[in-house]
Amino acid sequence: MIRPTRVLPVLLLAPLLLTACGSEKADAGPSAGVSASVTEAADRGELDARAQALGVAPELVYVTEAPGFTLVRQSVGVLGDDGFTATWVSHETGAHLRLFVDRGAITEGACPEQPVGDMSGERTICERDGDVWYRTGAGRHEYAVPEEGHVVRVSGETDAVPRDVLREAALGAHRPDASEAAALLPSAEPAPGTPVERGDLPSFGDGAPDNNVDVGG
Repeated sequence: MIRPTRVLPVLLLAPLLLTACGSEKADAGPSAGVSASVTEAADRGELDARAQALGVAPELVYVTEAPGFTLVRQSVGVLGDDGFTATWVSHETGAHLRLFVDRGAITEGACPEQPVGDMSGERTICERDGDVWYRTGAGRHEYAVPEEGHVVRVSGETDAVPRDVLREAALGAHRPDASEAAALLPSAEPAPGTPVERGDLPSFGDGAPDNNVDVGG
């Protein structure tokens, strides 16, 4: 005997399908959030390791950009005790844009006493520009941006880097994300070393250098 098949009405079936789909999306949400958090934590750990390998405090690592300027990877390093510095260069003009991040503060009274860039012993003129400082001295100018517990400074040659370019680079300076950190900071892993072969080391005895002098030498 064949039993008749009961078919649910379309109006009743549609809500059931929507409920099933919604529960699948709900299940995917938390796991996706956890995965993103783990990835973000791993990226932050990589940034911290790279900075600490240079002797730089991770919170003092900043990156910026300016039209026509390219990062000089060899310039990336420590400033003072645990500050950060890096340089960008214009391949068209040869001008340099220098980024300095160090602990401390900048005030109206102390501003003239702090040299522009790395030019110590020169007179500095300070001018307020909104919430930041525009400073000139020794043929250079810079913008100093006060942050919580540290100061971000971007400087360049007065006759080579326009003030508006300098200002934009200073105000645009920010903590790097994972991809920016990878391009900015060298790897924390030391490069594998290759033993240097010494041609004057004998293959016998204690391996001391052969210092014998030839006849007439």
